[in-house]
Amino acid sequence: MASPSDRTPLVELVEELLATEGPLPIVAAGDPVLRAGTGRYEGELGPALLARFVEALRVTMRAAPGVGLAAPQVGVPLRIAVIEDPAPVSEEVRLARGRVPLPFRVLVNPSYEPVGAARAGFFEGCLSVPGWQAVVARAAEVRLTGEDEHGRALDEVFTGWPARIVQHETDHLDGMLYLDRAEPRSLSSNQAMLERWTGVTPEEAAKALGFELPG
Repeated sequence: MASPSDRTPLVELVEELLATEGPLPIVAAGDPVLRAGTGRYEGELGPALLARFVEALRVTMRAAPGVGLAAPQVGVPLRIAVIEDPAPVSEEVRLARGRVPLPFRVLVNPSYEPVGAARAGFFEGCLSVPGWQAVVARAAEVRLTGEDEHGRALDEVFTGWPARIVQHETDHLDGMLYLDRAEPRSLSSNQAMLERWTGVTPEEAAKALGFELPG
């Protein structure tokens, strides 16, 4: 149990969120917490509360469902995110998008930098921007550094769709939404995606909607 001196507003916020069982409410675009950015996580929650919070992020991500979730998306300004992608896709999609299984990972204080100049553009969505998708050109390969939930150093290169997930979730921690990097003319409702843009790559959308893809 936390001592009175440990019960900072941040600890109280997380404990209040965890007081109810089940997935946490996901914050939608327009809430300032998604734009404020986060400072380094310096153990403010303590190991036990951090473990409970990470588990709640995992439950919430899977229930949504999504392939990543950052702490600000549940209203908590901590530099923590979780990622996971079982990648239940066809071989055609795997080859075109580089979407391969990504085991559950916890990212603490992550940052990334591109490896090489190659970029790829694909449609992305976001749990905090429900109902819409847009094409985002991102680095095809990135180097991620940071720590895991146990404080162990992370230094790993990600390619393809895992690299896209890493960039998307780390951007959340810097106060950025995927829309900030998206091609505005590509913005499509989920209904339009189902009716029109079901291809494994967005070339048809680019031609019809009038935007360019990298490369």
